[in-house]
Amino acid sequence: MENLLFSLNATIPIFLLMVVGYFLNKMNILEDALASKLNSFVFKVSLPLLLFVDVSKSNFKDLWDTKFVVFCVVATLISILLSILFSLHLKDKTIQGEFIQACYRSSAALLGLALTSNIYPDVGVAPLMLMSVVFVYNVVSVVILSFFKAEQSKVNYKKTFVGILKNPLILGIVIGVLVSILPFKLPQVINKTISMIASTATPLGLMAMGATFDFDQAKGELKPSLFCTFMKLIGFCAIFLPIAALLGFRNQALVAILIMCGSSTTVSGFVMAKSMGHKGVLTSSVVMLTTLLSAFSITFWLTILKSFGLI
Repeated sequence: MENLLFSLNATIPIFLLMVVGYFLNKMNILEDALASKLNSFVFKVSLPLLLFVDVSKSNFKDLWDTKFVVFCVVATLISILLSILFSLHLKDKTIQGEFIQACYRSSAALLGLALTSNIYPDVGVAPLMLMSVVFVYNVVSVVILSFFKAEQSKVNYKKTFVGILKNPLILGIVIGVLVSILPFKLPQVINKTISMIASTATPLGLMAMGATFDFDQAKGELKPSLFCTFMKLIGFCAIFLPIAALLGFRNQALVAILIMCGSSTTVSGFVMAKSMGHKGVLTSSVVMLTTLLSAFSITFWLTILKSFGLI
């Protein structure tokens, strides 16, 4: 019950922010044009700073665990490959890029450290999952969303490569890693300013997503949304948690893997999809569904892991 309450407290406010954005749009306060501008601000400014803050404050040199990092990266890449294979069966190929991203991309940055620290006083290797997986998420998302654009008949490889190098989220992670290994810390006034701007990423991104949500369009993509939701919360956990346990991962490491595989689809996926010319309807639907249901699914998986004495 304690884990369920914690999970609900972590996920329900996220859902409510989407609802607030939806009603603000209906009241003509958060209009479509403003929501579009907010998406651009979150993608280019506040979300990169949020990733920078999360990554830069972690001491990777002391925490480094090659086996754990390799597992996280390989499991993520397999999840992406499976998502691509599943997407081949879609009737509507225009949503293929969004479908793939919504299937594999988790709220690792949002829930990873929070849930682990709620269970253990020391988060252990959880920041390593954040550093390795979030980087892979963003690099692959740029590639996937570039390759599977509905209006693009031929992929421009040079443009895609440049897009990866210039992607604000990737830059935020790379700069964060560089700052984390510096022999000195940034001045407190700079850290505080960056943190204040970074803190706007989640609420603004969620309200902008809610403001642009279209129920009529979402109904037309209900089946792929439900499939993404199942894979995100149940499917990938059922595949990778037993493997992780057999490989000897326990406690904080196993909780971090659970968050990587089974947390809700992140709002940054919606922000990136919209910024790269996709409709965002499927992504927003999956974010809403997984956010609502993840509190119960994560609690279910935690109960399973505890019953086997793995955490």
